[in-house]
Amino acid sequence: MRHLEHFLLALLLTWSSLSTALDSDRRQPVDLAADSVDIDEGRQVAIYKGNVELRQGSMHLRADRVTIHHRQRKPDRIVAEGRPVRFEQDTGRGRIKARARKAEYVVNSEILYLIGDAVLVQNGNTMKSDRIVYDRVKHKVRAGAAAKGKQRVRITIQPGQ
Repeated sequence: MRHLEHFLLALLLTWSSLSTALDSDRRQPVDLAADSVDIDEGRQVAIYKGNVELRQGSMHLRADRVTIHHRQRKPDRIVAEGRPVRFEQDTGRGRIKARARKAEYVVNSEILYLIGDAVLVQNGNTMKSDRIVYDRVKHKVRAGAAAKGKQRVRITIQPGQ
């Protein structure tokens, strides 16, 4: 049971740091629900399947499947898959919403990959492409060919933004 708590905490801390989240979110309890969980400590992998929902404060993640890969008992890579994966979180600058068929977060480099029908929305502004990459450390977003995608990028910017 103690290892399950570590897996849940790792998942929470990783996803809650994807954007400039409200500081209060990180101090909120984690609520995770899934139809099933399979934890393989030998392979250092935890797989949550079926209607996976994770909430912490204003952060909400929904996916069909979430896989957490660990290295030396610390989260290394988190992969969420769904039709689509949905992520929402309040920031100091409005609510961020993202969706894609697959979202992958690499913990050490703090890079989020949105793959397959990827969409980012904030304050009515929208970015769409088959692949969007967000580098949290460098505060950079790449999409389309710049992110090794195959589709053009479509951006809608609301007046006054």
